[in-house]
Amino acid sequence: MDLSALEDRLQYKFSSAELLQQAVTHRSHGVVHNERLEFLGDSVLNCVVAQLLFAKYARLDEGDLSRLRANLVKQQSLSEIAERLGLSDFLRLGEGEMKSGGFRRPSILADTMEAVFGAVFVDGGFEGARDVIGRLFEPVLKVVDPKTLGKDSKTLLQEYLQGKRLPLPVYTVVETRGAAHNQEFEVECSIPKLDVGVRGSGRSRRGAEQSAAKLALEAAQATAQAMRRAKRKGGAAAEPEAPAGPAPAEGAAHAKAVPVEAKAAEPATPG
Repeated sequence: MDLSALEDRLQYKFSSAELLQQAVTHRSHGVVHNERLEFLGDSVLNCVVAQLLFAKYARLDEGDLSRLRANLVKQQSLSEIAERLGLSDFLRLGEGEMKSGGFRRPSILADTMEAVFGAVFVDGGFEGARDVIGRLFEPVLKVVDPKTLGKDSKTLLQEYLQGKRLPLPVYTVVETRGAAHNQEFEVECSIPKLDVGVRGSGRSRRGAEQSAAKLALEAAQATAQAMRRAKRKGGAAAEPEAPAGPAPAEGAAHAKAVPVEAKAAEPATPG
C-alpha cells in the first residue's frame, strides 16, 4: 500500500515506511498490528496536548487543564481529526472488519490516529510528534472554549435551560438509515417552551443527540436574544411566545435545524 498521500496530509515523511504501515494495520488484519504503537501514541498525545494547553492558558489551574485535555484527546475528537485526514482510505483491516464497516467506526479511527502518533514518535522523536500533533490540533485549539471545560453539547444545553428555569429538552429518534452495521441515526431535540425543534444526525444515537443538542442550544440562545430585543422595543410587557418555525431545513455538519423567530411583545395596556 502506498502511504505517501497520508504522509503528505500529515506533513511528515517517515524514515521507516514500515512504521506507518504498522500504524494503520488493525489487529484483524494479521499478527503485526498497531496496538503497541497505539499504547505509545496515547501517552505521547496526552503529553503534547498538556504542553500546548499549559502554554496557551496561563491562568487555568491543574483541574481545569486536566478536564480540557480529556475533552481534546477523547475518542470523538480523534475520530474527527482522522476523518479530516481521510485516514479510513489507508486502513488495513481484516475481511470481516471491512465488511462490517470498520473503516468508519469511530473507535478504530481514534485508535489508529493514536498509533500514527506513536509511529511518528518512534521515527522522529518527541519533536516530530509534537509538530504533527500541534498542526492537527491547531484548528481545534482555536475554537475551544475553556469555560465549557470539556462539557458535551447535551450537558451545556441542560445547564443553560436549568439556568433559565426551563424544562429539559426532549430527544426523539425520528429516523434510522442504513444497514445494521453502518447505521445513521436522526434525532430531534425539542424545547416546547421556546418552540425550538431541531434535528441532528450521527452514526450512533448518542452522536445524533449531541449534534441536535448543539443546534438546540444555538437556537435557544438566539430565541432568548430575540425576546430580549422584543422586550426592549415593546417596553414593559409580558414575555412573548416564539411562533412555531417552518419544517426542518438541512443545515451544516449533517444536521437539520428549524429556524427560530421571536414575536415582539405587545405594549402593556395602561391601567
